[in-house]
Amino acid sequence: MAKSASIFACETVLNIIFVGLPGSGKTTIGRHLARRLGVPFVDSDHVIEDRLGSSIREYFAREGEDAFRDVEQAVLDDLTQHHHGVLSTGGGSVLREANRRHLRERGHVIYLRSSPEDVYRRVRHDKGRPLLQVDDPLGRLRALHDARDPLYRDAAHFVIDTGRPSVATLVNMILMQLELAGVLPVSSAQHDSLNNSPHTSHSASSPAG
Repeated sequence: MAKSASIFACETVLNIIFVGLPGSGKTTIGRHLARRLGVPFVDSDHVIEDRLGSSIREYFAREGEDAFRDVEQAVLDDLTQHHHGVLSTGGGSVLREANRRHLRERGHVIYLRSSPEDVYRRVRHDKGRPLLQVDDPLGRLRALHDARDPLYRDAAHFVIDTGRPSVATLVNMILMQLELAGVLPVSSAQHDSLNNSPHTSHSASSPAG
């Protein structure tokens, strides 16, 4: 099946929102999913940096986390009301209850669940993540996972365990979950390819509620 063309004609308003740890793949997978669906993609961190006129790391160091979370909350409130397509959020977007409520009420939220070890392999050389600029970044990721996993689950309609499948496989898994939930129309070709995927049965889950 050709991967370059959109496989769905999305005539209804879609708001698909990714949450997860820093480095869990929200931006990469979100961009690929948007391309497959033929809808716009926005990364909330990029919008925040445009609004701040500086990098998140610089603002974080200069103004502190509370000030950054205020800006983040305002941006997320705006995006969840006015952006239609796929939205990737920052790793700490779920820390405030108001954010979790807005995300869940205004979109279809997908939690990309990654182990701290998998995330560390992806981001260990990335100097642009302020919360990971510590002596023990893996320990920091483990602490973030323990603290935030319940919050991601609270905001999410779907949980996708990323593991090590390719981006294309993860996007297919997400499309399957959205189809099964009635968020997207079922594509027979997509359905056949997903049924033949070895990762689908144990890697993707749709929690109740």
